[in-house]
Amino acid sequence: MLNKKHELGFFPTPLEPMTNLSKAYPNYNLFIKRDDNSGLASGGNKVRKLQFFIYDALSKGCDTIITAGAQQSNHCRQTVAACAKAGLECHLLLGGDKPKNYNGNLLLSHLLGAKIHFTGNNRKGEDALKLKQDLQTKKRKVYTIPYGGSNLLGALGFVDAVKELKKQLIEMDLKIDYIFFASGSGGTQAGLRLGVDLCNLDIKLMPISIDKTGIGDKTLAEAVLELLQQGKTDLHIQKKYTLQDAKLINDYNNAGYGVITQNEKKAINQLAQKEGILLDPVYSGRAFYGMMDHLENNKIKQHTNVLFWHTGGLPANFYYSEALI
Repeated sequence: MLNKKHELGFFPTPLEPMTNLSKAYPNYNLFIKRDDNSGLASGGNKVRKLQFFIYDALSKGCDTIITAGAQQSNHCRQTVAACAKAGLECHLLLGGDKPKNYNGNLLLSHLLGAKIHFTGNNRKGEDALKLKQDLQTKKRKVYTIPYGGSNLLGALGFVDAVKELKKQLIEMDLKIDYIFFASGSGGTQAGLRLGVDLCNLDIKLMPISIDKTGIGDKTLAEAVLELLQQGKTDLHIQKKYTLQDAKLINDYNNAGYGVITQNEKKAINQLAQKEGILLDPVYSGRAFYGMMDHLENNKIKQHTNVLFWHTGGLPANFYYSEALI
């Protein structure tokens, strides 16, 4: 199952110590997993999921991909790039109205050849079925990738990622105690949970919620739990998952999705100026601030090894430039 993927990115992504930042938090040893260096249109974590989706679409003879997101969606930008490499037509359903000027991820999605449909208040694929039906009348064979790539097939990308991480940890003779990461649509979180359990790693996951809204009629935790229950069967994991296994850290999303606060700005500036690594203001910036808060206030066990999983998103900085100055 984990071998059925269309190679798209640069793997393994680097696992690096954050030497300078560790000095600022002397009670912890800090590391970073650089999925921002995964390749495919400036990098990001979604390429891991897309390798499985593109393989599945091609194996079914599809010629057209539909997916959805916000106008600055990293998932959408990387989906278009994946389609370009695979020779597939790509349609994006993007929330909001058509802007006068394209910037950030929206500009890149356009340059990569996306057929863009602006969908007002709907940014999570609510209009996907109608578009699929319209395209089918034009004899297109359509494959729909869910919002954020967050179904079980997409989650396999991060089961695969944990196998990659385990190999790196063995090679480096390193034990990681905590992994902080951004959780927006649940697939990355579910994949990491399944992967950690499948690989028998003693690591505590710290998913930082970046959005107050759920997926459809489910909370994000409920959506993650559903993926865990599906995945344990396919992966033969002998564990009974409960909502506790899908719990998120919701302390940092009060401003709402895509609303930039001093927290995200502080996180972006600190990592950039300490380690020369750029976060994005919507996902990784919010998650990194959550990690900083835990470190500053000793909310996790001291004298431990802490990993931040960088999910990419660099292009959004250009769209949000005024909020970051």
